[in-house]
Amino acid sequence: MRARQFGFGTIERTPDCNSCGFSPPRPLPAGEGSAHRIRVVGSFDELVSARFAGDVNALCWPRQLPGDFQEIIATLDAGDGMTTIEADDLYALTLSPAGAAARAALLSDQALLAGHGLQPALDCICGQQRHDAAGVIPTDVYSFHADSATVEADTYLCTYAGRASEGLANDAAILRVDVPETRAQLLKAYGGLDDDGFAAYLSEHCYDLHYAALAGAQPYTFGLHNLWRIAIAYPGSPVLPCIHRAPLTLPGDPARLLLIS
Repeated sequence: MRARQFGFGTIERTPDCNSCGFSPPRPLPAGEGSAHRIRVVGSFDELVSARFAGDVNALCWPRQLPGDFQEIIATLDAGDGMTTIEADDLYALTLSPAGAAARAALLSDQALLAGHGLQPALDCICGQQRHDAAGVIPTDVYSFHADSATVEADTYLCTYAGRASEGLANDAAILRVDVPETRAQLLKAYGGLDDDGFAAYLSEHCYDLHYAALAGAQPYTFGLHNLWRIAIAYPGSPVLPCIHRAPLTLPGDPARLLLIS
């Protein structure tokens, strides 16, 4: 097992929904709000082969996996923060039949993604503190954000235990750098004009990848066991990136078990 910081460069405790103007996360939407952004698929092959187009920037393969994933977490006895779980760590666990079924599901998902040329990581997240949250714009995974790359790529996600990731429709969000008060603060920190140099400054610090929810916005939950493939920002992308965030796991909260690639 390898402990590491929970931050993917650019890639939050979820704010109190009453104070920030939007409703608690809903289950996978079925006809309103974010539904036009999500396509439900029926198999792994369909998940990896479907093309993003039009309004759709998230693909979901709904599943109900067998096994006791909480037993995996308890037996791992990972420390606070984020710990990456290797296959050898899973094989070394002494488990009940239910725990063994969960281990088989974890290994199967990693094999599926690796067979598609991806590099999945399985992380156990316990009592993680926020980083980079004190500036004008938080740039950690707990802020609504879009992932980005310089070449065509996607992000794959699955939460097996704990609080699931959350999504937000693009129509229900605004780039934080486009909020006048926030932009003025960033300009002051930059110390120059609102020009190409400022745009480069925003990009360098990943400020241009983070979003604020509009009043009345309704985030949706990615749910447990569902395997998602979401669009990210890259040159020439045919769709808008999927806006999402990780829920903050505070000390005392149930640990999260997350697969990401």
